[in-house]
Amino acid sequence: MKKTLLLTKTLLLIFILTSCISEPIEEVIEDIPTTCDETFDDKIITFCDDFLARDNSNDNGVDITKWAFQTGDGSQYGIPGWGNNEAQYYREDNAFVEDGLLNIQLKNEAYGGKNYTSARLWTNNIFSQTYGRFEARIKLPLGDGLWPAFWLLPDNTTYGTWAANGEIDIMEARGRVPNEASGAIHYGGVWPNNVYSSQTYTFPMGQSIQDFHEYAIEWTENKIQWFINDELYYETSDWYSENGDYPAPFNTDFYIILNLAVGGVFDGNILPDPAIFNLPVLMQVDYVRVFQYFV
Repeated sequence: MKKTLLLTKTLLLIFILTSCISEPIEEVIEDIPTTCDETFDDKIITFCDDFLARDNSNDNGVDITKWAFQTGDGSQYGIPGWGNNEAQYYREDNAFVEDGLLNIQLKNEAYGGKNYTSARLWTNNIFSQTYGRFEARIKLPLGDGLWPAFWLLPDNTTYGTWAANGEIDIMEARGRVPNEASGAIHYGGVWPNNVYSSQTYTFPMGQSIQDFHEYAIEWTENKIQWFINDELYYETSDWYSENGDYPAPFNTDFYIILNLAVGGVFDGNILPDPAIFNLPVLMQVDYVRVFQYFV
């Protein structure tokens, strides 16, 4: 929506300028505020990517000062199948920026011993934060076995390893269930003694995960709230870590992950019909922003 309004204002400005003055249009357009330039009375932006800037980008337009890539099938991290029996091999080439959108593309191709490739971006060692608002505007693909996610993991092992040190899932979805998305936290003990809490959101009639929606959490010392399009649908203050006092484990810095998986235990290890790959299978991200509230 913000980029649509920006485009409309830009076109109007171009019309006015070309009608009235000969000043170079490009210099004026650069001054128009973007999603990352907004200011607020109660909070400050601490991280933002609206995928418009071309500075510091890799060959596919991804800003490498804001994002890094996790590649492979998880074996490199000691978790083959990414710990969930996932069927994809992550490659940097499967993420690209086009027309102001980050695209994460799932491909039906054999690579690295897997039958699918995709991409997984993270901000570990680049950006992490404790508390605040984390949000992203995302459009998701449909299809059996597709598992897109926008989530957070801790950048430390203060309370041990997963999931005693926590996980916050801002958004997960199943591509075969277009009218639902969910949020969750994982906590408790180190696997397999971990537990989780979650809630599912059902979109209003006529909407689906295939539309752009803003997925967000607001995270404070003793509460995490989940929003879709600013509608609160879940909140909890009930968690623990076996290795620390409350509000552990959700009182340390967490970093951001964006990925599109396929298969895996989240949806019963099902796989997509090959016909869905007749068109590009894309998870598209309009922007990602993080805020810290003023005290």
